[in-house]
Amino acid sequence: MLGMRRPTVLVADDSPQNIELLSRILGQEYRVKVATSGDKALKIVYSDEPPELILLDIMMPDLSGHEVCRRIKANPDRRRIPIIFVTAMTTIEDESLGLSLGAVDYITKPISPPLVQARVRTHLALYDQARELERMVAQRTSELVATRQQIIRRLGRAAEFKDNETGNHVVRMSHISRLIAQQAGMGPEAVQLLFQTAALHDVGKIGVPDTTLLKPGPLNEEERAQVRLHPQIGADIIGKHDNELLSAARTIALTHHERWDGQGYPQGLKGEQIPVFGRIVAIADVFDALMNRRPYKLAMSAAQSLAIMAEERGKAFDPELLDCFFLAQFEILRIMDLYADERGSVPDTLA
Repeated sequence: MLGMRRPTVLVADDSPQNIELLSRILGQEYRVKVATSGDKALKIVYSDEPPELILLDIMMPDLSGHEVCRRIKANPDRRRIPIIFVTAMTTIEDESLGLSLGAVDYITKPISPPLVQARVRTHLALYDQARELERMVAQRTSELVATRQQIIRRLGRAAEFKDNETGNHVVRMSHISRLIAQQAGMGPEAVQLLFQTAALHDVGKIGVPDTTLLKPGPLNEEERAQVRLHPQIGADIIGKHDNELLSAARTIALTHHERWDGQGYPQGLKGEQIPVFGRIVAIADVFDALMNRRPYKLAMSAAQSLAIMAEERGKAFDPELLDCFFLAQFEILRIMDLYADERGSVPDTLA
């Protein structure tokens, strides 16, 4: 199982007695890591050496086990880790809630050592099998995935040709989004998913009249209202899907004009109500728009653009993600130069 090394099990519980008991039960067969709070559990899960299985208490002082589970299952790089709730909450409703959040099992306290050992052994074996199956499926579907990615990129470029004659904007902002995500510590799967789907952020411009998009001067109220429709139009074009790629693309299209202070559109979301992909793409999109000519404005210098971005910290932009943007600014400026519009042709891929 998991090669020659011992699998790692994370025990997250605020009770030292429970941690000691579970560590003693599992310690001879597995490497055991412990966390006494939800925050500490998440730090271990998001580390470079995540556990292969998590035993998670529900009642903890900062983040509940339910919230910890919800956050892990929302992370593309960690959501496959099996989570077993270990709790004194024993009603059918409690168990149903835990399983609906993505947990694979539910053990009630006081615990039975043989039961814990059997459940852990079973779910680690299933985890191994699932990962091997995923590897085999990934090999066989790589061509289909590549084709879908090309369609997404080209559809994104088609929308950009409405008001950007080369379409290089989608190339630059996809790379910028990737760099911000990497600096923010996102895992490789989440980074790649963002990189692949950011190009569709403005697909809704297809539904905005050319007379508005190409107007050389300020927009009137009616024209501004037309432009503000493009996030919802984009979300409607993409549609709702179970497919991860299309679901992420829809989220980005719908939320990349929301603002951290709640003054954005179309939903007026605020702070962390805005999905993280939308928050990242907002930064990349605005910076590229500042640095490049548009029908209604001239291009700004890097210094001017960076100064404006800094002024919007905590207003338009998530302050922590904007800090990541500035930490990656030299690589970002290299991307701006490499894919500058005046260089002419647009690459067939974003690589």
